[in-house]
Amino acid sequence: MKTTLSARLIAVPRVLVGALLVAINTLVHATPLLALALLKLVMPLEAFRRWISRVLIGIAESWIAINSWLMTALAGVVITVEGMEPLRRRGWYLVICNHQSWVDIPVLQQVFNRRIPFLKFFLKRQLIWVPVLGLAWWALDFPFMRRTSKEQLKRHPQLRGKDTEATRRACEKFRHLPVSVMNFVEGTRFSQFKHRRRQSPYAQLLPPRAGGIALVLGAMGEMIDAIVDVTIHYPGGRPGVIDLLAGRVREVTVKVDAIPIPSDLLAGDYENDRLFRTRFQNWLNERWAMKDALLDQASKSTPPDRSGPS
Repeated sequence: MKTTLSARLIAVPRVLVGALLVAINTLVHATPLLALALLKLVMPLEAFRRWISRVLIGIAESWIAINSWLMTALAGVVITVEGMEPLRRRGWYLVICNHQSWVDIPVLQQVFNRRIPFLKFFLKRQLIWVPVLGLAWWALDFPFMRRTSKEQLKRHPQLRGKDTEATRRACEKFRHLPVSVMNFVEGTRFSQFKHRRRQSPYAQLLPPRAGGIALVLGAMGEMIDAIVDVTIHYPGGRPGVIDLLAGRVREVTVKVDAIPIPSDLLAGDYENDRLFRTRFQNWLNERWAMKDALLDQASKSTPPDRSGPS
């Protein structure tokens, strides 16, 4: 997504206004959210805490709805979505997606807000100590995970299985409230440098990592209604947040594929069963090959210049 110097200068006021409106929206919603988060922190009654959780999700969904309106009305983004029909508001889903840009997150939030349960990301346990945000994530029941590395397992084999048990405990609260667990299985945003470094076999994707979703399915498999495989494509090129605020992201296409969970992905131990791990990885690699072909077809059908005026 290339722009001239003059176009960048013209876009500055739009970026500033957009950022200011998002900041105001965040402040308006964060104030009651954090107040209720503190109440939830000190309240011992589980039933009352669940009620607060529902209110907190309503606040977060309102914040997303206004951000989505700003993205459409002010930034001029048009999102074309295909495949939402099988999904419902009261369901349990594991959402996986290719990861091209920070813009992916507001796009996913706009597409799924109030159409499926609130998207929740698995976060590193250390992030719970981030000022303000850590409390907000905890209050919204984002699961915090402590992942054990292969090196740590070699030194301390007694830790084997602890990640699965920690995931299971983190997911227990999801039994009482529908949820969509979100995972970018590439682990990071796409770039040509990362593509070369990882020696990716795909033209437009990084190799997927199966460990995270295997842990989720191991802990929540019987609860999850479907795996929601999302493919995001930006016809004008991979944008940044500034491109979004500047109105340079004119079009986004989103393909949603709701997949019944294969039964053989639920009956195995990913950490300790090598054959099951290989079978799981092969299944995910096949999904990624189909996604790569879809993105390749979309790129070939896109005119050379779709970035639009600034």
